[in-house]
Amino acid sequence: MTITEQKAAQRKAGIAARRALSDTERTSSNAALCARIMALDCFKKAENILLYAAFGGEADLSALAVEAARQGKTLAYPVCGEGFSLTAAVPEPDGWEVGTYGIRTPILSRSAVLPPDKLDLVLVPCTAFDAVCHRVGMGKGYYDRYLPRCTRAVKLGVAFEAQRVDKAAVDAYDEKLDGFVTEGGLYFGFDTTEL
Repeated sequence: MTITEQKAAQRKAGIAARRALSDTERTSSNAALCARIMALDCFKKAENILLYAAFGGEADLSALAVEAARQGKTLAYPVCGEGFSLTAAVPEPDGWEVGTYGIRTPILSRSAVLPPDKLDLVLVPCTAFDAVCHRVGMGKGYYDRYLPRCTRAVKLGVAFEAQRVDKAAVDAYDEKLDGFVTEGGLYFGFDTTEL
């Protein structure tokens, strides 16, 4: 099986696993992983955060967004553009639309744009991941192209334990993250929790 086929299989299985969670499991898992992220030093110190609006059963960061906003942190959301580019947009209250993939997305004309080198923390969704912080995304490479430009940011994947695989199917273009947060624990690919 090629890497492309392995990725497709892991993507399909990961999406099915996250969608299979019951409402009760999903609610408690989302609360647990948001609490884990908020307890990390990288969250406490962050002023500018890129997160995402959950879609297709992804881990939901709404509770984290509410608390981060209460603390005065700047919250940006990804806008996918031409050439698989990604822009970190801080939307005004009326600055939202349903974007290309059916995802709640900021409207750029009603948003401030944060340059990638101004981000302190980037929270990245995935379809599958492994304990050494490799991820399988949706297959378009938006984050893989964008993350190298986030030169100051801690880059954390966010997922449910049900999406973890023994070894994520990755190639040379796939960016390794600094860590992964799930409802069950923290994965840093090494023995420390000092993010």
